[in-house]
Amino acid sequence: MGRTQTFDTAEAIRAARDVFWDKGFESTSLPDLEAATGLSRSSLYHAFSSKRGLFDAAVQDYLDAIIRPRLRILITDPIPADAVQRYLGGLMQAIETLPDDSPRLGCLLVNSAGFASHDEALRLVIDSYRAELGDAIERALSRRFTDAPAETLGQRARLLTSLSVSALLVARVNRSEAVAILRSALELIDSWE
Repeated sequence: MGRTQTFDTAEAIRAARDVFWDKGFESTSLPDLEAATGLSRSSLYHAFSSKRGLFDAAVQDYLDAIIRPRLRILITDPIPADAVQRYLGGLMQAIETLPDDSPRLGCLLVNSAGFASHDEALRLVIDSYRAELGDAIERALSRRFTDAPAETLGQRARLLTSLSVSALLVARVNRSEAVAILRSALELIDSWE
């Protein structure tokens, strides 16, 4: 007869998510995960099969709890005319207000991109996130710039997606520069009027 699980799986995943977010997959050790979750190695393996299984669960939680709620402003009808500005402003606020010792600086997926170059499954998750963000930004831009050709909207969305991802990467090492990147993106949108 198997053991009965006595811990909250979602809570363990959230705790592990913050460790992976802070340290990345490769630098996170099993003792780090045990300390963060309060679970033994055997409990972690029993629930998630491996460190990678726990990481995959943490990435899914990140997408569901952090990314998709952030993208709602860009995709939920009626999309406000200033949806992209509000999205970028929300990123800016998150970067500016997090404490310096927060494990949540930057983006879990962007922080994992180096590891993804050697891992096809993670590469696909990160690229899907980039595409989802780009599509959401393009959709919101199409509501604001109704006369712009589709090609122009696609180029603008690609540029704003790249600036967003850049800001999330830079936030780990220079928060004021990350905010400056996002301010530049906002000024760029204004110049398209």
